[in-house]
Amino acid sequence: MPTLVLLLGEDALTRGGAAALLSGQSLVELAGQGTLDEAPALLAGAPADVICWDPSGGEEEAERLVAAGAARRVPVLALLGGRASGGALWRAGVRALVDRGTTAAALAAALHAAAHGLAVLEPGPAEAFLHPAPPAPGDGGRGGPDALTPREREVLSLLTEGLGNKAIAGALGVSDHTAKFHVNAILAKLGAASRAEAIVLAVRRGLIAL
Repeated sequence: MPTLVLLLGEDALTRGGAAALLSGQSLVELAGQGTLDEAPALLAGAPADVICWDPSGGEEEAERLVAAGAARRVPVLALLGGRASGGALWRAGVRALVDRGTTAAALAAALHAAAHGLAVLEPGPAEAFLHPAPPAPGDGGRGGPDALTPREREVLSLLTEGLGNKAIAGALGVSDHTAKFHVNAILAKLGAASRAEAIVLAVRRGLIAL
């Protein structure tokens, strides 16, 4: 069966171009398309195996999308310009970075691979990973693909106290929806299936101490 693809992006013409690019590819089939804000409703309303995203923002938008996809085990592939660094998106949990100028066959293959749990890094967008900068002094070498943002570390600390989304939202002064996004992003980055597993993995990786 073909891989079901949900196209997301703020520009309808760009989405239409990507849809046309994939239309003749047997490996994939378009499941729907829309904007980032429409992602949760689209994911709830139609099955999808992978998200093909044309990003207009950075790490925060990526975190929102990764969290929405993680709730349904749908990975995210981001289309980037050849010179754009995918570092922020990778840190947010995006696990496939592909050049916007890639061929239809290559994009279809990348989407198919991402849907089956593989990481896809094309040389242009992945430049930051192919030639990484030395770690900053004092970071202990703990950076990397699953590094958490400062806000996520706050949320993770509250998770260890057994707080639910509503209590986390109250403690941080954010909405319940935002708290849920952060929790889902943490689970996705750590590769955890539950809050309890996320805490165990975070302890093993030295992210928190109990």
